[in-house]
Amino acid sequence: MLIHELKAKKVNKGKIRVGRGGKRGTTSGRGQKGQKSRSGHVIRPAQRDLILRLPKKRGFRNKPKSDKVFALPLTMLLSRVKTFGNKEAIVVDRTFLVSLDLLPRQYRGVVKVIGVGDVALKLNVRGLKISSGAKEAIEKAGGKVE
Repeated sequence: MLIHELKAKKVNKGKIRVGRGGKRGTTSGRGQKGQKSRSGHVIRPAQRDLILRLPKKRGFRNKPKSDKVFALPLTMLLSRVKTFGNKEAIVVDRTFLVSLDLLPRQYRGVVKVIGVGDVALKLNVRGLKISSGAKEAIEKAGGKVE
């Protein structure tokens, strides 16, 4: 026997792969059955469950398609305008309504003057929608609707 023919005894044995069926290891400390015993199990985060509980149609999909209409009664407009006295003609538009605190400064929707009644002042309405009854009353008093 020569020195190069000597074989060393194998010291390090490979790890036994357990938890893969067969007779060795079986469950490998994972217990029996259930999601946690399976390979590749992932428990969902709590945020996902919260999102799934919300109703399906929320947000931008359900916003109104038409602009919101701000209804301004003619009587309310006349009660505020009376403080200006009997001028030639008062121009009623968005900026005028904001100055009278009848319309919020940030309001971007449609403004419509509604109502029926007698108008004592000459009003020139510009850039606002107006009902047929209010238009008739303003024109009867000598005002204009543009």
